[in-house]
Amino acid sequence: MTAPLLDARLVVDRGTFRLDVPVTVAAGEVVAVLGPNGAGKTTALRALAGLQPLTAGHVTLGGVDLDHPDRRAWTPAERRPVGVVFQDYLLFPHLSARDNVAFGPRRHGVDRRTARRTADEWLTRVGLSGYAGRRPGQLSGGQAQRVALARALAVAPALLLLDEPLAALDARTRLDTRAELQRHLTAHGGATVLVTHDPLDALVLADRLVIVEGGRVVQEGDAVTVTARPRTDYVARLVGLNLYRGHAAGHTVRVGDGLTLTVADRLDGEVFVAFRPAAVALHPHRPDGSPRNTWPATVVGVQRHGDNLRVQLDGPIAVAADVTPAAAAQLRLAPGQPVWAAVKAAETNAYPAT
Repeated sequence: MTAPLLDARLVVDRGTFRLDVPVTVAAGEVVAVLGPNGAGKTTALRALAGLQPLTAGHVTLGGVDLDHPDRRAWTPAERRPVGVVFQDYLLFPHLSARDNVAFGPRRHGVDRRTARRTADEWLTRVGLSGYAGRRPGQLSGGQAQRVALARALAVAPALLLLDEPLAALDARTRLDTRAELQRHLTAHGGATVLVTHDPLDALVLADRLVIVEGGRVVQEGDAVTVTARPRTDYVARLVGLNLYRGHAAGHTVRVGDGLTLTVADRLDGEVFVAFRPAAVALHPHRPDGSPRNTWPATVVGVQRHGDNLRVQLDGPIAVAADVTPAAAAQLRLAPGQPVWAAVKAAETNAYPAT
């Protein structure tokens, strides 16, 4: 098996918070680090960039220790073969787009003429050949993002770090820029780490997802694995699933406050059970017929969700249900309204919790 280009264990102590996250990335691979606010995503990125020294662990890139406290190895940020695109881009406001992109090569000892030629080549690659003389204040958000990406890639980094690279863009610009960014990441031969809170950015751009909560990795894998089998409430919400942990005995799983669900999969021991909000049917009275799983619930909230309404329910388990506006009107859904919820066993996905 080929050794990863980036091999890191990021251990950083900040007051009472400890980050302890292993990260490996192969050449040409894009790894997305996702997590809620305060999970440690930005601290991890700063540690890789050399802006936050490690307390313990290591950052090894291409077999070279960039930060290894036990060995007293430390490479400052400006000497690392690392390109960074920050959330707010941090372009130099007094420099043109060309000179912003040329800044990296110049810092690496390239002469002014060659650095500017390299900058022009990269601006052409990102579709901004006609904007070389413009300053950041004369660029749109999407154009500034592309200049920041060109600046990061102009030094041919072994490691590219992207910190919420699309967060500052409006929805339409974000869609176009995401597609453009995907093209450049595919062509990048180094390792890439994308830090984001947006699941769509991660699913479109990354080959592998690393989910961080409370400074620890709680789940890791390709998009199909992570989205099909979430292991925490955060990941379940990220992919739009109801998730419960319970104890299985054959085709039944005891979850929540004494509720027993019938599931399609036969399992024993600690398990997770997941199902889509669209799989939850709501009834004014206890339903008869095929649903094996029914329970009384109380509406605690109703919000628009795409073309449907998302209904938040309380009861033996807290659950989200997606219903049509017509169904909501027929049921007269409002906070405090009692209903019956039902989920067919065939709509559940149960899997081991260990």
